[in-house]
Amino acid sequence: MIYQKYVTLFLFGIFFLFLLFAGYTLYLYFNQSKYVYFPAKNITTTPAETGLYYEDIIIKTSDGISISAWYIPVENNRATILFFHGNGGNISHHIDFIEMFYNLNLSTFIIDYRGYGKSEGMPSEEGTYLDAEASWNYLVKEKKINPSNIIIYGRSLGGAIGARTAEKNKPFALILDSTFTTITEIGVKQYPYLPVRKFFKFKYNTVDYLKNIKIPVLILHSRKDSYIPFSHAQELFEAAGGSIKDLVEVSGDHNTNFTVSRQYYEKSIDLFIEKVNKT
Repeated sequence: MIYQKYVTLFLFGIFFLFLLFAGYTLYLYFNQSKYVYFPAKNITTTPAETGLYYEDIIIKTSDGISISAWYIPVENNRATILFFHGNGGNISHHIDFIEMFYNLNLSTFIIDYRGYGKSEGMPSEEGTYLDAEASWNYLVKEKKINPSNIIIYGRSLGGAIGARTAEKNKPFALILDSTFTTITEIGVKQYPYLPVRKFFKFKYNTVDYLKNIKIPVLILHSRKDSYIPFSHAQELFEAAGGSIKDLVEVSGDHNTNFTVSRQYYEKSIDLFIEKVNKT
C-alpha cells in the first residue's frame, strides 16, 4: 500500500508538471509578440539636441497607419541611409548612428515601426514590412531620391526588414548589422525545450531574402554577440547573391557593439561605400 501511495504521488507530480509546462507553452504561444517587440513610446531626445537639423515627418502606410520618422539631410551627400532599428526602443535611441552617418556625409531617414515612439498601431511582422515599404516610397516619391542613391541599413531585427525591402526595391547597397538568419533560429536558441519551429508565428527570414539580392552587401557582427551568434553572419554572407559583399567582425556584445566599436563601424562603412563606388 505504501508503495502504491508513492507511485500515485509520483504520477500526480509528473501530471502536475506537465500541466504547468502546457500552460506555460500556451501562454507563450498566445503572447509571442511580447517576446519579439519591445517598443518604447517616450522620445528621449532629438537630433536637434546634438546640433543636427532634422525634419519630423509623419508618413502613411498602405493600410492607413501613421508612422513617425526623422529625416536628417546632408548637403551634397554621398548617399541617403534608410535606417531600420532593432526590436527595442525607438528612433530617439539611435542618435549615435545618425551622428556617425552625418560624419560620413550621409543623409539619414529613420522610422519608428507601428507601435514604437509616436507611430500608431501595434507591431506585427507584416506591419513592419508595410512600414518599411512606406518609408522607401516616401524617399523615392516624396523626396525624389534615386534608388541608386539609397543605402538600406538594418540593425538586428531591422536587418530582416531591410533585406526584404532591398529584395523588392534594389537600392544602392544593403548593410546588415548584428542580424539573424531567421528569427525562428533565435527562438530555438532561447527556448530549446519548446517546439518553437512548430508554433512560432514569426519568420523574418533574412537569409531567404538575401538569396535574391544582387546588390552590394556589408555585414557587421561581433563574435561576442551572445544573443545572435556570429555563425548567423557567416551564413548570411554565404547567402548574399551579389559579387560585392564584405563580412566585418566588430567587438562587443549585441547591445554594446556599436558603442565599443564605433570608430571601426565608421571606417568599415566608409571603405565599403568607396569600394562600391569604384567598382
